[in-house]
Amino acid sequence: MSTLFRVHLVRGLVALAWAAAFAAVHGSLTAASVALLVAYPVIDVVASLFDVREDPGTPARTLQVFSTALSALAAVGLGLSAVSGVGAVLFTFGAWAIVSGIAQFTFAVRRRDTGLGRQWPMLVAGALSVIAGATYLPAALGRDPGLSMLVLYTAAGGLFFVLQAAILAWRRRGRPVTA
Repeated sequence: MSTLFRVHLVRGLVALAWAAAFAAVHGSLTAASVALLVAYPVIDVVASLFDVREDPGTPARTLQVFSTALSALAAVGLGLSAVSGVGAVLFTFGAWAIVSGIAQFTFAVRRRDTGLGRQWPMLVAGALSVIAGATYLPAALGRDPGLSMLVLYTAAGGLFFVLQAAILAWRRRGRPVTA
């Protein structure tokens, strides 16, 4: 198995497990929910660090390093915003989702020509991240912001990473990928 395949597969499965765990505790900002909120971008940091090793010297690498730093800042931001309440957390998550979605989409476009497939799951995931993040901002400023929408967001993101891993595995077997 290639490192990139493992990174995508593990990143996706961890996101799905995170979504299940967060679904159980998302009702309020408890120690468990805040720990999970901070952990989610940290998961992204770890996965990105492994991914960066796979792209030495490519133009996409700079973007991946940016994304890694952004996720690290998001982890800190989510921890700090938890003090101010659910609205602040949702706003912080939304801002991170928008910027990281743009980066993910751009990164996937740049990777399309490197023999790694068409990257359609990562393209879709990046675009949906931007859209989801844009919906979190007004929700965060609303009367009764809630964190339940993060469960679907992270589960969908996890699914797209697993799909990308499957495409990488398919390509590795020597079969052309048309998706």
